[in-house]
Amino acid sequence: MNKKLFFSLLFVIILLTGCGKRADDKSTLVVGASNIPHAEILAHVKPMLAKEGIDLKVKVFQDYVMPNKATESEDLDANYFQHKPFLDNWDKQNNGDLISVGNVHLEPIGVYSKRVKRLTDLKKGSTVLVSNSISDYGRVLTIFKDAGLITLKKGTDVATANFNDIQTNKLQLNFKHTYEPKLMSDLYANDEGAAVVINANYAVEAGLNPMKQAISLESNTSSYANLVAVTPKNKNNPAIKKLVEALQSKDTQKWILTKYKGAVIPAK
Repeated sequence: MNKKLFFSLLFVIILLTGCGKRADDKSTLVVGASNIPHAEILAHVKPMLAKEGIDLKVKVFQDYVMPNKATESEDLDANYFQHKPFLDNWDKQNNGDLISVGNVHLEPIGVYSKRVKRLTDLKKGSTVLVSNSISDYGRVLTIFKDAGLITLKKGTDVATANFNDIQTNKLQLNFKHTYEPKLMSDLYANDEGAAVVINANYAVEAGLNPMKQAISLESNTSSYANLVAVTPKNKNNPAIKKLVEALQSKDTQKWILTKYKGAVIPAK
């Protein structure tokens, strides 16, 4: 082969290889999230990831079902909207294999009422509205148990408890739990129950301040941390690891505390 032709071809190969490498260095990460606070927190870390060569794209969902389905089908690289009990239950019910790659924050679930100022002020026979999110039932029951309004059957595992596990019900409260989580703030606004249990993200989205307006708030020692979920094949994805590092960074933790004033707190 002519030396001049050989070196020309070699230069072209090197050039094409170099171009391919630069393209690979810029990776896109698509993450599904609830609007508030998850998508807002992701927006905060977007510039951090950009410095690492990662283009973070956030797809906002208004429900608790589609983000996991989209992650399983690989339409999303990851999602950030749920806690571990919810994820475990979803995997069980849907034969899924999604896993957590890191906790980010806690959203204390709260009880709201337009009729009473304290949980213990509820009248006998009052109706308490709860969402149909099974993984939150233990959290709700714990709030009422800690207030001295109910007791649970001996041996009950709070993580998997439901309303059939109530042993005594001091005020004969009627727990109705058939509603979509996103509807709870509307039920509260319309005063459709003596008390309404609302997840913090939907409460904040509705303009409520959990720290000031909830008549009872989940303890900050709760283990229900919101996490980043992925498929097993994405567990060691470098971009996913950078995402978790950014979400768990001191900068992000400080920003969360400032932004949400205790309604959302960093996970330990």
